[in-house]
Amino acid sequence: MFASLFKNFIIFIFLPWLILLSYRVKAQPGQKPSALYEQASEVSGKVIQYGLDINAVKDFYSPYSVNLHGEDQYVLHGLNSPEQRKRLVEIDHDYLKQLEMSDFEGISIYGQVDYLLLKKRINNDLYDLEKEDKQYLAVSKYLTFANDIYALEQQRRHGAFTDGEKVALQLTATLKQLKNDSVQYSKLPYIDMALAKTMQQALLGLKSRLAGVYDFYNGYDPMFSWWVPKPYQVLINSIAAYSNMVLSKGKLATTQKPDSSGIKGVPIGRQELMRQLQAEMIPYTPDELIVLANKEFAWCNKEMLKASREMGFGDDWKKALEKVKNSYVPVGHQPELILKLYNDAVGFIKSRDLITIPPLAEETWGMVMMSPERQLVNPFFTGGKEISISYPTNTMQMQDKLMSMRGNNPYFSRGTVQHELIPGHNLQYFMNSRYKAYRQDFATPFAGEGWALYWELLLYDKGFAKTPEERVGMLFWRMHRCARIIFSLNYHLGNWAPQQCIDFLINRVGHEKANAEGEVRRSFEGGYSPLYQVAYLLGGLQIMALKTELVDSGKMSYKSFHDAVMKENLIPVEMLRATLTNQHLSRDFTTSWKFYNFN
Repeated sequence: MFASLFKNFIIFIFLPWLILLSYRVKAQPGQKPSALYEQASEVSGKVIQYGLDINAVKDFYSPYSVNLHGEDQYVLHGLNSPEQRKRLVEIDHDYLKQLEMSDFEGISIYGQVDYLLLKKRINNDLYDLEKEDKQYLAVSKYLTFANDIYALEQQRRHGAFTDGEKVALQLTATLKQLKNDSVQYSKLPYIDMALAKTMQQALLGLKSRLAGVYDFYNGYDPMFSWWVPKPYQVLINSIAAYSNMVLSKGKLATTQKPDSSGIKGVPIGRQELMRQLQAEMIPYTPDELIVLANKEFAWCNKEMLKASREMGFGDDWKKALEKVKNSYVPVGHQPELILKLYNDAVGFIKSRDLITIPPLAEETWGMVMMSPERQLVNPFFTGGKEISISYPTNTMQMQDKLMSMRGNNPYFSRGTVQHELIPGHNLQYFMNSRYKAYRQDFATPFAGEGWALYWELLLYDKGFAKTPEERVGMLFWRMHRCARIIFSLNYHLGNWAPQQCIDFLINRVGHEKANAEGEVRRSFEGGYSPLYQVAYLLGGLQIMALKTELVDSGKMSYKSFHDAVMKENLIPVEMLRATLTNQHLSRDFTTSWKFYNFN
């Protein structure tokens, strides 16, 4: 008994000092981190606290919806109220001050990376809050009634007693003000669609906030229940009608070139592209990235011609591509094909000992079929916790069925099954939930999609495509990634219209028409970041450059490199590089890693 107590006493006294000492030890380039650093750093606690503080404010200041079957109420997140936005800004600035006061130089590379990523996240949050505030202020003249509802909600949060008769009178006055606001709004010839959407989000939020107040008091407070129901019902119906009307005045403020595609998006322009590239730690201009993509495209063209000649089609690579497309499996056999291709890829990777694959990850990946509706904007399979298979259903037209089967043929699918499953997205989700999970809010598609794309590049280099048909399948996707950079950036720079993007995918990559249209629609109308489609190849090239630096030089094995990448979670690749090379960082670090050789 005494020995056990003494042992616990020693641990209690000395463990904090051992942890502090381990913080001070600097890792060498390529060195495996201690078990402590696989899960935490000196700043990880601050990262977790920040996320919880932000969520606490968002939950507290958001409207509730009554849960009739449990204790916890439903939180309805939407547009921040002015009060909520103010508190979020205050918390952001408070955490920036805390970071500034911390000992940056005295912590490990893991803590420094977390420091910089937290700082980046906070600054991005402040940017978004400032943008939201400007948009709200621009439409607040048509929401003058809103303050009455915000005030009622503020009283409700801590259960203040209300005078039912006064509340009823207040709601009647609020209704009158709302009618005045809506009349003024209806006189507008038009309003920028972004502002109209902000208006609608604010109105839907106000409707939820008022309902939350009503549900809290009604039935529990006799005087409230006597006076309030009728004026409440009239007011909440009027808010709903107002919210339904506002978008009719919205006009898409776009510099998109007119065309006949029917696809509507909003090019963000050079300045915003530059800002977002800096935020993603990509130190290149859009024009440089288009040059990069064209250089990669030229390499793909040469490889495609080699494969075409081996197949007997000479330099007419589109005929070789046509043969590959027509190799689709009989109807009903696509899931069976996916399993075979998965086993081929994992077997190839295991035989070369390229990465650790936990047995449970292999056991628990799933497979689902993609709905016809989703296939309209995503004509190819996707993945994550499971692989979602894009293939025809009995409800599709014959032409659409054929295009789907041709676009998801065995050779195309062979190049990307591992992208969606193991060691791509499925393994990412598995490992990221188990190592440094607190970094989930630092995730970037340049790491997420980049890692999965990196394996396409690596497996091609390793000879995974053995026949010319298999090389054509993998090269098709590589050309597709190049094309994404070219058409996405040209669109957002205002150079191309959507139809030009569609034609580019058909003529330069060899897409089916419907698949090309779905790809472009997904890019500009699917709710993706303007840089999301760019992130695939660029992120893959970043990881490839880091592999060259650490593996090809002999500092790390493939397995140790890939395992280390997985355990750092989906952080920007430049920060991953800083971690693995023990790069000297400063608290004012800005992106500078030129990962691509243009020569």
